[in-house]
Amino acid sequence: MTNGPDPNKLYPNENIKQVCYIKNVVTNPNIIVGDYTYYDDADGAEDFEKHVTHHYPFIGDKLIIGKFCAIAKGIQFIMNGANHQMNSVTTYPFGIMMNGWEKAMPALADLPLKGDTIVGNDVWIGQNVTVMPGVTIGDGAIIAANSVVTKDVPSYHVAGGNPARIVKKRFDDELINYLLGLKWWDWPAEKVTANLPILVSSDLELIKTIE
Repeated sequence: MTNGPDPNKLYPNENIKQVCYIKNVVTNPNIIVGDYTYYDDADGAEDFEKHVTHHYPFIGDKLIIGKFCAIAKGIQFIMNGANHQMNSVTTYPFGIMMNGWEKAMPALADLPLKGDTIVGNDVWIGQNVTVMPGVTIGDGAIIAANSVVTKDVPSYHVAGGNPARIVKKRFDDELINYLLGLKWWDWPAEKVTANLPILVSSDLELIKTIE
């Protein structure tokens, strides 16, 4: 009996090459992705890194994505390099144009930097979603298709719209807290495989029977 796909392979299923495990295609050390998290894109799932924009090394911000996330086609993670100086007369980025204008390069302290962008574990992000700089999306959250995420999304909540707003909680607080303590995504592959019927069951109380 096997215990699931190899998280270190590019494609979990060689017959469906529009789905790839992201951690095996990124080259930027400031993009950190957990095991089993995939990107689904028939036009080139291997090109996930192209969907992380304005990610300039001199800023140093990180995109951190947890384990077992499902990310649909058209995702855009906009990083802090997209932010222009706003506490000045003009927002025009003279400094990056060089040719004598580099003297107007703002200090990082003058830019509206928002910090790292963090996606938790077991997060489902629908098609054509844009995630703005510095946002945190909690474990187990769902982001509806075509949303623009400008603010943090709590764990096990559903968010959607432009700008994205909280639509509902997925579960009651008791179960949410239980799942956050359980952290099933950190289990070894053998335990995940053994408990698949419970993990995908609509009988939510079954999860509390796992030892």
